[in-house]
Amino acid sequence: MPDIIKILPTEVSNKIAAGEVVQRPSSVLKELLENSIDANSSKIKIVIKNAGKNLIQVIDDGQGMSRNDMHKSFVKHATSKINKIDDIFSINSMGFRGEALAAIASVSMIEMSSSKLNENDGYFIELNGGKIISEKELIGNKGTSVKVQNLFYNVPARRNFLKSDFVELKHIINVFNNIALSHNEIEFSFINNGEEIFYLKKESLRKRIISIFGEKIRENLIPLNEDTQIASLNGFILKPGFAKKSRSNQYIFVNNRSVKSQFINHSIFSSFDGLLRDGYYPGYFLFINIDPTKIDVNVHPNKTEIKFDDDQNLYSIINSAVKHCLGIYQVSPVLDFDKDPSMDISYSQIKTYPKIPSIEVDSDFNPFQIFNDDKVENLFSEKSQNIIESDIEIEDKKFIKIFQIFNKFIVSASTSSLIIINQKLAHQRILYESFLKSMFDSAEDIQKLAFPLEYQLSKEQLILFKKIDSEFKSLGFEYKLYNSQLKISSIPSQLKMSSIEDIIDNILNDEYDFDESNSLSNSDFFAKKLSKSSSIKSGKKLNLNEQEFLVNQLFSCKEPNLCPDNKQIFVTLSKNDIENIF
Repeated sequence: MPDIIKILPTEVSNKIAAGEVVQRPSSVLKELLENSIDANSSKIKIVIKNAGKNLIQVIDDGQGMSRNDMHKSFVKHATSKINKIDDIFSINSMGFRGEALAAIASVSMIEMSSSKLNENDGYFIELNGGKIISEKELIGNKGTSVKVQNLFYNVPARRNFLKSDFVELKHIINVFNNIALSHNEIEFSFINNGEEIFYLKKESLRKRIISIFGEKIRENLIPLNEDTQIASLNGFILKPGFAKKSRSNQYIFVNNRSVKSQFINHSIFSSFDGLLRDGYYPGYFLFINIDPTKIDVNVHPNKTEIKFDDDQNLYSIINSAVKHCLGIYQVSPVLDFDKDPSMDISYSQIKTYPKIPSIEVDSDFNPFQIFNDDKVENLFSEKSQNIIESDIEIEDKKFIKIFQIFNKFIVSASTSSLIIINQKLAHQRILYESFLKSMFDSAEDIQKLAFPLEYQLSKEQLILFKKIDSEFKSLGFEYKLYNSQLKISSIPSQLKMSSIEDIIDNILNDEYDFDESNSLSNSDFFAKKLSKSSSIKSGKKLNLNEQEFLVNQLFSCKEPNLCPDNKQIFVTLSKNDIENIF
């Protein structure tokens, strides 16, 4: 029997590896920046064109590479970071796998030039699809320049699946923010489409945060410092008043490596118990320094996931450190005007002691008395009426065909079926189609504001906002932009003025909830985002008129069955379905 197992060619295996390592342009930028940091660079310049699809260039003043090292850098699993298996469990460098450059080169066109310190001559190498097409000696300054062009040019399917420039640029800026925050000792320059949008000098962590996120964050920074035998913590916690409906301002670094950790997020979130409004998330810039032997960063090729040797104790340390930090700076609970005051217990009631209930006896009660049928019927009728009034809130006492349950679902009954509607998803569908219509309808339905709403944009937000300017205007927003200050004079009629800031934050700041995987266009994407941000929430009590209006509007939609995220809006139970239950 002939052998069927074959060893894959290098170019094929590199393209397979690229599927994990190089997911999008931001993945390339991350790998190049980490290489520059490992080269002990003090200055790093980043050049981006068309959201990284056409060009990603990183220039540093690091230690540089020799000709042989440049050749080896494009060989899979060639690295200077580890020598033996034990080194994997005590990693201090940003990169170590030795597969990133080989994977990137296999799906792009690369130009690399490098010169070492105290050497007059440098070297240049050019690759297409992982194959060297030219190389030469050159005279250059100390450091390395890597230019990645036409990403996925030889893998059309991958290139076609890249998102819009707006989405890809958000990913790129997020990578840049992570690197710039964790290495404030390095000078950074970020140029996008010929415009320098970031120039960050060597500065303290506080100043670096302000330089990236704007002046409005300054007064909301609460310093955190805690040193224990297990780990040392430092960084900043944002005041509860600066909390967002997105997780955009949540940054975690372990040994200066940006990571994602659900249990760390939960530990910090629980520290804010009673300080945040419902649906809001705290912001923080947390740096954890821990023994490299006590963690494992070799979990995923992206090196953003991490495992801790003693995560339970670390959870408690972070939780108590954040609480202590908030306590020192006397952070008080945020006033929630939407909260039902009837659920609060007054201070006077708390201080009172329970009383023994008194026993009352009805001396006129006769167990052998025969009740009048009318009295029983009236008693029952009154009771039933009270139940209907309190639970369903309708004026007439007739049989109703629509009512709300659990403040989440609307039930509509007919002679042959029962329809249970998710009110939140139904409202999203209604708003989604309304926003789409307003984008393509010249007769925009807008509401003028008596006083302009002012919103201060950070540098990152300003870049992204300019990319969605036309979509915002088509929705019905009217505004003027003065430098980085947004003055909004009109908003779509479907939106509430109180929710505008949250909506802008949601669109411009959201790190991972902005994926356009189910969107056909930018307009479709923003219609989805706005409908989700401005829809009624689960737990919202609706009166009968509101319920009827919602149901009528839903079944007037072109697609009433599914919400914008393709989730089922309602279920229908026929008479047989109900009878089969019993």
